[in-house]
Amino acid sequence: MRIAFDVSPLSHERTGVNNYIRGSLQGLAEAAVRDGHDVVAFAPTSPKGRAVIAEAVAGFPVDLRLVGLPAAHWVRTAWSRVGRPPVERFLGPIDVLHFTDWMYPPQRAGIRATTIHDLVPLRFPEWVTPRTRSMHARKYAHAAKTCDLMFANSAFTADDVAETLRFPRERVVVAHPGIGEAFSASGEVADIGRPYLLTVATLEPRKNLGTLADAFRLIGDLGLTLVVVGGRGWGEQPQLAYPGIELLGRVDDAELARLYRGAATVVYPSRFEGFGMPITEAMASGAPVVASSHPSLDEACGDAAVRADPESPESFASAIREALSRTDELRARGLAHASQFSWARTGELFLEGYLQFA
Repeated sequence: MRIAFDVSPLSHERTGVNNYIRGSLQGLAEAAVRDGHDVVAFAPTSPKGRAVIAEAVAGFPVDLRLVGLPAAHWVRTAWSRVGRPPVERFLGPIDVLHFTDWMYPPQRAGIRATTIHDLVPLRFPEWVTPRTRSMHARKYAHAAKTCDLMFANSAFTADDVAETLRFPRERVVVAHPGIGEAFSASGEVADIGRPYLLTVATLEPRKNLGTLADAFRLIGDLGLTLVVVGGRGWGEQPQLAYPGIELLGRVDDAELARLYRGAATVVYPSRFEGFGMPITEAMASGAPVVASSHPSLDEACGDAAVRADPESPESFASAIREALSRTDELRARGLAHASQFSWARTGELFLEGYLQFA
């Protein structure tokens, strides 16, 4: 097969969605080459985006086709909405088209597939920006009408897709995220001069950092710092100005792994996720984890995290105290749980899904 895989989101900063796109592409490309298939990674993108994407997929066994365009976002949007010309005009014949996050290019023939990371823009529109809500709502509706199959990053999301988009559940393949090579229990450990809690999230309302900040105030007697890693999203975050909270912004994987290893506990208070990749990354790095009890995080947590009510600072404060008292047990459980996830397996599931409909 010749598989066309959309990498246009990789022109933007690395969020969880982009990490999933990059990791699944790597796993898919390696599985495809092994089995005699070809992967064409393509994107209409800005001139700057071309360099960013090329760096992101450097070393992957793919045929990289990038077109640098001014106003690339508007070109992608128009291409999706107008529905012509077909992608084959630029890539030649294909057997599979896999579009990823916001663009849904037209095609002349072959299997049509996409990935759904979550349905937050439909389920909780107040947690996203109007632009995100509009872009994703169009993509979801189009995908439900045209795709042969979809991939979801968890069974929770797969069930949500089937119910909300009225798409046959048997045509939704669950492909859990893998874990990057940087995230292991061996390696350098961050030292900020005092014990710390760590949370990893884009700064936006859904990530629920206000509840965590309030919980942090309730455990002031423990002498901990709260370290927050993540890019600036949207919405006000007034609680993050509380003394003892340090905002590091976005860091690379090597630094993030060091921070995971050095954390007394990693705390993930999100109200809703497709999966919750920082949970398994932290576990693979040997950190004990406290996470929201929302069921969307069940697959990431397994039986290896202490869970807390995402709307209760008191619940999170209690869970953090519990995790600190169970450090060795939680580390062992987390390492065992995280060992189940790999990008190689994610890529194999993509390939198996295509072949099922070939």
